[in-house]
Amino acid sequence: MRSVFDFVVKPKGSRTSNKKDLDGKELILNTDLQDHRYVNRVGTVIGAPLSDCGGVIPGDDVIVHHNVFRRFYDVKGKEKNSRSFFDEDTYLCRPDQVFAYKRYDEWMALDGFCFVKPIESEDMWSIDKEKPHIGVIKMLGDDLKSQGLQQGDLVGFTPRSEYEFVIDGERLYRVLSAAITINYGHKGNKKEYNPSWS
Repeated sequence: MRSVFDFVVKPKGSRTSNKKDLDGKELILNTDLQDHRYVNRVGTVIGAPLSDCGGVIPGDDVIVHHNVFRRFYDVKGKEKNSRSFFDEDTYLCRPDQVFAYKRYDEWMALDGFCFVKPIESEDMWSIDKEKPHIGVIKMLGDDLKSQGLQQGDLVGFTPRSEYEFVIDGERLYRVLSAAITINYGHKGNKKEYNPSWS
């Protein structure tokens, strides 16, 4: 199955990510349908679009927008599927809703996006655990590579441009490439901030 403009994607596992295994027992973390933080954001590509697919091929795992697999309540209180819903195992996902793909056990960001790991704050008087608007690049697309950036560079980005993801147990911010404002170079002795996300 292929679409002209959309990726055909199935969720990796369940549509939600609100359960955790704890000593062989299942713990439900959230029962609120509206909370986007507990929606699965990892899928597997079944079909790439006939138009430009950005290098993503069927079989690749992808990081998608939280609204792709989401269910919500409309203004009348009725439970609805997202616009991407085709059937329980199939979703049509616009190319701008796909941020990264995994091939050969390596995640790669698509052009227009990068993933940044926050760094620990060194300010002993601050209540913030991480330094705002600065982080280490973990994944980047060819568009940023062509500008001289590389994995491991310490970069600054505009306020409110970060969007939190947990990928393979690592907390990262998805940042638009256009929101990267400065390259500080290699991270040196900066300590990455990653609370326990297993």
